Amino acid sequence: MSISENIKHITAQIPEQVTLVAVSKTKPNALLLEAYDAGQRDFGENYVQELVDKQEQLPKDIRWHFIGHLQSNKVKYIAPFVYLIHGVDSLSLLKEINKQAQKNNRVIDCLLQLYIAQEETKFGLDFKEASQLLLSDEFKELKYISVKGFMAMASHTDNVEQIKKEFASLKTFSLQFPDLNILSFGMSGDYKLAIQEGSTMIRVGSSIFGERNYNI
Repeated sequence: MSISENIKHITAQIPEQVTLVAVSKTKPNALLLEAYDAGQRDFGENYVQELVDKQEQLPKDIRWHFIGHLQSNKVKYIAPFVYLIHGVDSLSLLKEINKQAQKNNRVIDCLLQLYIAQEETKFGLDFKEASQLLLSDEFKELKYISVKGFMAMASHTDNVEQIKKEFASLKTFSLQFPDLNILSFGMSGDYKLAIQEGSTMIRVGSSIFGERNYNI
């Protein structure tokens, strides 16, 4: 199927209140424009320089999501325009985002990345660390960031029950913070499960654009 048909196929399967973020990392602008022409406006990128380049060249009404592991020294490059930063996993990173947002006279929306997987390779805060951060005085002093919810990745496994359990744990935790109502979890292989377990934002790449090119 074409990119346009892929987007229509996915959007037909997800509730209206669920946001589809097209994961466009390593994909050329021409493919992003195909998705854009099909009505897609939310795009997710993993690499700061690639995101900056695409933002300069592509339509200005695109909502750019940074979904990779963000280094503090790179925040300044995306602070002027980024729509939502998904992978925030420390207070120090929030402070840097707050600093750069203030320089750009804007408030930057963020999601805290939570560690729910049974793998060593994933980043994120555990539930206790996230609670402590959100309740801390230092966090409350940050006026130029707005935490909107949580982001997570499940374990890379074929065990459906394990994936459901991990997603459900995030949903349950989020109920402690009812104002933080964006839950970004679910990708090409598990977004249907994710929606069943309460996801409000899914990050889909290969099911839209085809397999990722790892040579870039």
